[in-house]
Amino acid sequence: MRPTALKTVDLTVSFGGLKALNGLNFELCEGQFLGLIGPNGSGKTTFFNALTGIYRPASGAVFLHGKEITGVSPNEVYDYGITRTFQRLRLATSLSVLDNLIIGNQRNLNLGLWRNIFDRKRFKAELKKQTEIAEDLLGRFSRDLAALLFKPVSSLSMIDRRRVEVCRALISEPKILLLDEPSAGMTPDETRALMDELQDWRTQHPLLSTVLIEHEMELINKVSDTCVVLNYGEKIAEGTYSDVSNKPSVRAAYLGED
Repeated sequence: MRPTALKTVDLTVSFGGLKALNGLNFELCEGQFLGLIGPNGSGKTTFFNALTGIYRPASGAVFLHGKEITGVSPNEVYDYGITRTFQRLRLATSLSVLDNLIIGNQRNLNLGLWRNIFDRKRFKAELKKQTEIAEDLLGRFSRDLAALLFKPVSSLSMIDRRRVEVCRALISEPKILLLDEPSAGMTPDETRALMDELQDWRTQHPLLSTVLIEHEMELINKVSDTCVVLNYGEKIAEGTYSDVSNKPSVRAAYLGED
């Protein structure tokens, strides 16, 4: 039995009288790849926002490796080793690929004003190191993309922008990776290519725990160890994809009552 990496107990997020998450109990094991599915408006992205400090829970608790982190700031969540991507890309498109990746690795950077202005030798050595880390990481996803390290993100194709955002989330070597609909805006072939690259990364980093929000059920079936299904902010099913996809409650949530 793998140890628990992330756990929520009765997690509730409210907007006025609306409960976007209602008493959600959730558990993610170390090294697990979990698919989080449900119809639009079921609370999936709200769950990510509650985990990463964007929304403050109304009640309930979040635990990371047994330590409660409920309601901490996004910066603290990042420092604890939880990173994410967004359905709508949050890249700085006017900056270079390298700049965007370095933004994701601030936890491992010396950002002191004195050193970076006056100790130029160390600054240049650190920049060289970060450039090599970024280039190696990108190369594990796409060698062609690694060659575009100093190009602005605005010049990249959609799949390469997605790769950059995923790599920005991975560069700090997180314990937990949250992926919010990485297939959005991409063709089926591009999506399959990105998922294959993520699976290769997972093979190389077996302790990384991943939660994937996705509407492409073929992808969920292919990459997930287990699935959690949300509807109206509540968990209605949990298990393997084949198990949950055949449950009447899940079919009703997606297709409506007969």
